[in-house]
Order: sequence, then C-alpha cells, then structure tokens
Amino acid sequence: MVRGSGCWFLCLAIPLIIVIVEANQRTENGLKTEVFSSPEFALEPGSVSNKYYYNVDFPRGHIAIKSFNGEVVDENGRSIPLHETYLHHWVVLRYYQRKGVDIHVPTVHGDLGFLQSKHIIVKNSGVCDNGLTQYFGLGSETRRTVTDVPDPYGIEVGNPDDIPDGYEERWMVNVHAIDTRGTDDKLGCTECRCDLYNVTNDEYGHVVPRTYFGGLRCCYNGARCRVRDGFQGEKRSLHLRYTVKYLEWDPSILPVRIYIFDVTDIWTKAEESRGVRARHQCLVEYDVESCPVAEANEGCSHSKSLAFSFPTGGEVIYGVGHQHAGGTGTTLYGEGGRVICSSNPTYGNGVEPGNEEGYIVGMSTCYPSPGSVKISAGETLTLVSNYSSSQKHTGVMGLFYILLADSSAKSNAVLHAPADVRRERRPILEFSWAVALLGVALVVVVMSVVFRRSGREESYEAILA
Repeated sequence: MVRGSGCWFLCLAIPLIIVIVEANQRTENGLKTEVFSSPEFALEPGSVSNKYYYNVDFPRGHIAIKSFNGEVVDENGRSIPLHETYLHHWVVLRYYQRKGVDIHVPTVHGDLGFLQSKHIIVKNSGVCDNGLTQYFGLGSETRRTVTDVPDPYGIEVGNPDDIPDGYEERWMVNVHAIDTRGTDDKLGCTECRCDLYNVTNDEYGHVVPRTYFGGLRCCYNGARCRVRDGFQGEKRSLHLRYTVKYLEWDPSILPVRIYIFDVTDIWTKAEESRGVRARHQCLVEYDVESCPVAEANEGCSHSKSLAFSFPTGGEVIYGVGHQHAGGTGTTLYGEGGRVICSSNPTYGNGVEPGNEEGYIVGMSTCYPSPGSVKISAGETLTLVSNYSSSQKHTGVMGLFYILLADSSAKSNAVLHAPADVRRERRPILEFSWAVALLGVALVVVVMSVVFRRSGREESYEAILA
C-alpha cells in the first residue's frame, strides 16, 4: 500500500515539475516556430519553374525573425533531392500593399508592378540599386546552412509605426527550380547553358547575345532543358516548404540590418562636390572560364573581387556567402586585409536530400563574438569569390549576406531590457523555479520515506518466512 502511494505521488509530482520547467522556458525564450508551404508548382523532366507568389503565409504582427529556411518537397511532404529537382534559388521579399487591392500575379520578374502607389517594396539595407532586395534567400545549400539570428538580436518586421496608413505588410516568395531528371547534362542544365535550353530569346522576347552562354536569361519560367531521347518521367507537384522561427517583439531585442553584397557590382564612387551619388549596379551572375588545356588540373582557380566603400557602420552579427557548383569559398575583407567573414561550401557525397554528390549542400557561417568584428562608416570593403576553373561555369554567383547591429548595442538582452520589464520578469522566473525546486525536494523526501518503510516491510516478510 505504501509502495503504491509513493508511486502515485511520484507519477503526479514529476509531470507537474516538467510542466513548470517547460512553462518557465517558454516564458524565458518565447521562440515560436511555424511551417508553411508555397503554392504548388508542377515540373516534369527538363522543365523550369520560376514563379512569384504574393501574399504568402507568414507570421503576422510585430515580431523578430530568428531564422528562415526552406526546401523543395512533393505533395506528400517528401524532401526532393537536388539531382532530381535543382533548387537554383528561393528568395523572400517584404512589401506593403494598399488595403483592399488584389495584386496582379506575374510569371516574370519584370512584371512586378511595384512602382505603382498600390505596392511598396521594403528593401533590405544593402547597397545594390537594382535587384537583390530580398530579406531572405538561398539555393542548393538551403538544407545545411544555418540561418539562426543569435540572441539578443532579431530581424524586426511588422512594426505598425513603419507601415504607411492604408497599407498592410505582406510577403512574396520566388522559387526557381529546374527538373534535371533524364537530362543530357545535369550540371549544364543547372548552370542554365543556353545551348541546352535551345534558347535564342529571353522571357521578354529580347534576343540573347551570342556572347551570353548561360544564366538566368536562358532558364526562365517555362523553358526546358534537353532530355535524353526516350526518357519518361512523371509530372509532379512540388512546393517550397519554409520554416520561420520568431519572437514577439520586445524592447530587449536588438534589431539588425540586412546587407547583401554582389561581387559583380559595378560601383561608381560618390562625388559630393559634383552632386554624384554612389551607384551600385549589381549584375548578380557571371561566368568562369576554364583553364587552358595545358594547365587544366584540380588546382585551377578563378578569383573575382570587388572593392567598395561601405556607407554605414556597425557590428557584424552574422555572415554567409552564396555560390554555385564549382565554388570554393568567398571572403569579405575590411581595410588592411582583416577578415570580416569567410564562408566555404560543403559538397555532398551521397544521394539523399541534403547530401547530394557534386552539389553545394551547405555554406559555412560566421557568428563573431559580440563587438569583436566592426565595420566603420566609409570603410573600404573587399569581397572575393573563388571558383574552380578546371571546367567552364556559366551563370554563377558570388553573393555575401551579413547582419549588422548598431555599435552602441549591448550584447546582453537582460541588461538591455527596460528596468520595469526586468522587474516584471524576474519575480515570475524566480517563483516558477522556486516551485520547481520545492517539488523536487518534496519528491526526494517522500520517496525517502517510502523506501524506508518498504525496506522494513521486506525485512519483516523475510523474518516471518
């Protein structure tokens, strides 16, 4: 009987303690996770989908985004490997839309219509004058690239003070995917080689120059890469499944700014005396020529660099590069050659999703210690992108993404929180932990008594026997 009572008490006490501790963690962290799916896009062998989906599902309200990532899945939620469907890129763009207006959904990038008063793009803080305005974006490396924003920082969105009257915040997702099942040349298809797509005009009807061998102009939505004769493959419905982690906005969270740099940027230096402002024409993609035949070997390397003046200053919180197959790493330097962040690719060596052989399946990231890596306003930065040139590559990229916080920001969220917030939180946390510890103490005492009584009963039974 005593043994049963002890078990009954223990069975009630332990779940109670677990609930208290978990509730405390939720109160302390408050991290929320939501998983969404883009609208369906259909692909068959050799086909390309490059569509833009507006007003997609996204957490609402004034929040701090802590992580954003995505991957291609089928209608059953199964992860699709890159050697079947190559994820050229996905990007997520933030915009304001006038209330009561339905946006026209384009199929090509040039039909965005955001110059109208009905829609306002909310760009990141980056320097590019054209394109690369997204808040988030990755490619084949998406499954194994860490995107977490460290505490106490967050990407602030949904602030009602920033949204113009009569507008609401919305999000757009662009997914560029290529079905390479049964294709003659998988790498060539993923690099958008124009000859493999039999393309002479781009999606706008403009003639593609003969000197343009491959890139986005040849693998637009609806294009088709060459497939082996006789190959049969089913048409299937796919989605981008994306996961957003976030916190409800709190004064203790320190906002960060998003910057995207492009190694193809054609930078025009500002000349204030002449009224000329700095210009950044970002071309996004470029080609890598192969080594001469006599020199061709695994050591052949192509390096492209960009030096430019960074307009603002701050502390680097996070950094990561973006490259395509053939990439060997990219580095952002400050003045004097100091390394701000190096990001190197991970290549897969298997067939399963996230480890596909020959594909970049991840990019290394940088998380500097708070305050250890700073960029000064006006500092000259240099971006270097390296590729293997043992063979020719077309339509490659050399982007770099960093998060920057104001240099005055503190590295401790609790210290940064207002005094009244700290006073409100501390009693709650201390009370919940006190209750949890009291519960543990009670369990220990009760179980000690139970075991002692149980031991005496067993001794009595042995003597009577």
